[in-house]
Amino acid sequence: MSGFKKFLFQGNLVQLAVAVVVGAVFSNLITAFTEGFITPLLGVFGGIPEFKGLYFEINGSRFLYGQFVDALVSFLLTAAILYFFVVLPMTKLLERFGREEEAATRTCPECRSDIDRLATRCPHCTSQVEPERQGVSS
Repeated sequence: MSGFKKFLFQGNLVQLAVAVVVGAVFSNLITAFTEGFITPLLGVFGGIPEFKGLYFEINGSRFLYGQFVDALVSFLLTAAILYFFVVLPMTKLLERFGREEEAATRTCPECRSDIDRLATRCPHCTSQVEPERQGVSS
């Protein structure tokens, strides 16, 4: 029983559970944004397209390809919204923080690993190195 408790409360499982809940809520947010703003915006340019009634029949079997087209359009709109309003801004933000993080490290002259600029010993090969003064680049 203690192994099961340990499994339930280990960090990765809890983080995964939180990510799933946040993802579901975020999905609802993106769907609401698409239906509330983007779809009506398409209506301004000639009506809101609906394909759910489209189908074809073969030997009495109905193939509802219109539902697939509706889902595809919804997916493409959602993907575009996610890319332009979430992924692109987050990438720019991470690049900005990444530049600052790169400035905090330098290369060890012995093993070529990244080490802190103020380090006096490399944590990888343990060779002694001269610490760099702040504001001096290599």
